[in-house]
Amino acid sequence: MTSGIVVANAPVSYGAFELTVGIDPHVPDGIQVLDEVAGAGYAGIDLGPVGYLGSGPELGERLAARGLGLSGAYLELPYADHPALTAAMPGLEAMLDVFDAAAPNRVGPPPRPTLADAGSEMRRSRPGRAVTDHHIGLDADAWRRFGEGLASVVARCRDRGYEPTFHHETGTFVEAPWEIERVLELSDIGLCLDTGHLLLGGGDPVAAVGAWGSRINHVHLKDARRSVMREIIADGAPATDIWSRDAFPALGDGDLDGDAVLGALEAIGYRGWLIVEQDTLPRTKERFDRAAADQRANRQYLARRGL
Repeated sequence: MTSGIVVANAPVSYGAFELTVGIDPHVPDGIQVLDEVAGAGYAGIDLGPVGYLGSGPELGERLAARGLGLSGAYLELPYADHPALTAAMPGLEAMLDVFDAAAPNRVGPPPRPTLADAGSEMRRSRPGRAVTDHHIGLDADAWRRFGEGLASVVARCRDRGYEPTFHHETGTFVEAPWEIERVLELSDIGLCLDTGHLLLGGGDPVAAVGAWGSRINHVHLKDARRSVMREIIADGAPATDIWSRDAFPALGDGDLDGDAVLGALEAIGYRGWLIVEQDTLPRTKERFDRAAADQRANRQYLARRGL
């Protein structure tokens, strides 16, 4: 199984992302996360917020010094709102500039621009509902605009020399399986299969590999607890509670059949980055410390399975 599959980790697994970096005093700095990821035995890392792990050639040097590749970077964009999308494009260019700066020291496969939908306040306030309530999704005209906007972003990534992937995310307009299928119909972009978000969005990761295998060009491997999602829906809680209530546990501690997913990926001959993610929103130093311990355990979980 190990041939061609490269295992990475991500800053969000340590509680470092847009909602904590520069805000929470307990967030580990970028150097600490790089050292943790390398020390745990991962071969790569996702970018996290631009600048968090380093800027310009400095980032490439830091990665190379630890034998780490850059697996990609996550970016939410408002595809169906064309004026807002135009205003947000500098964020895409900044991300791709970082990829370029790190390229001379590249280890492993090239990084993938990992594109997601920006959602809306309505969708963020109603996570997990789209699987049964199609009325909260986009209408036909919005999907048309979505496809046009996504096509422009995909073209820009390719113009810059990077092949993108699309990431479905709980609390956005691409959450439920039917919404993921709509994106695949509208675009030729590859799919970033996120096993945890698919579980929370009402999908089956093993079945998804079988159905969408030809489109999967990136994988975020994470476990998830459906019971937490049911509680969030019952409480009318927002998407941020997915992180604060620890809906994503360490691998093997949730509802994900990890062995079946890995077997399904082997069956389709998947090759490329497999990023272990365990999105978390810690509030104390102790919780941040536990996040780092979880990532060492996650790496061992995969090592025992030949990865």
